[in-house]
Amino acid sequence: MKHRTIRGTIQYTSKKPERLDRERGREYFSITTQSDGVKVLHAHCEIDDEPNVIRDVVLAMNTDSSPIDCSCRISVGDKYEGSGWMRFTDRYVECETHNQRDGRITQKIELAGRVKWLQSHPIVGDALLMRLYDLSQGPGKTFFPDLFLTSPDHRGATGPLLFKTGFGIRYVGEELITVKAGEFKARHFQVVDTAGNLPEEHPPYNLWCTADDDYLLLRAGAEGYMQTHYELIDYQIIEGGLS
Repeated sequence: MKHRTIRGTIQYTSKKPERLDRERGREYFSITTQSDGVKVLHAHCEIDDEPNVIRDVVLAMNTDSSPIDCSCRISVGDKYEGSGWMRFTDRYVECETHNQRDGRITQKIELAGRVKWLQSHPIVGDALLMRLYDLSQGPGKTFFPDLFLTSPDHRGATGPLLFKTGFGIRYVGEELITVKAGEFKARHFQVVDTAGNLPEEHPPYNLWCTADDDYLLLRAGAEGYMQTHYELIDYQIIEGGLS
């Protein structure tokens, strides 16, 4: 089997009344599935809200979305904030990073088993996280402990470093939705139970992804003080490197 790549663009907009539907950022991504089943996500993310955030992430994942390794670079206010590299095994996770607040950081954390997910903050990655939920149990909720973030900040604007957390995924069901990229059969999920696992509880977060094995992000939105909206506006599938 040859490798297969999905490339696309996600538009960030606001749902605040004074900025309703105004663009506030964008994300350019590619997800390549190799012949061995490993997925490699590349994401360039731009948040225009001051101080603006520019993030570049390369994350390799197993077929179940568990992380293999990740590199991340962050700029905040158009200035370097931090960069680093992380590697995951069945027994430990290791990290070498540098950031403006803490300087050079070396982390090695012993594990009881493989980490199920690394939240490196691209929006397209949020949909891949939904692979953790067992669809065979139907609509419902599952809590996942012992997950990791590259930043506990809601915008992913600090670090990078390894931050241990846990949260729940609620599966609502399938829906037919229309976004700027087209009409899709979608799975509707919610991220829940973040209280006590982050420095500040994340506002309610709804997400829709394709109802297939790609788990491609179609639409998402955070409520509360954030009132943000994310939408797939274009994409293409490239088989074996040829369009």
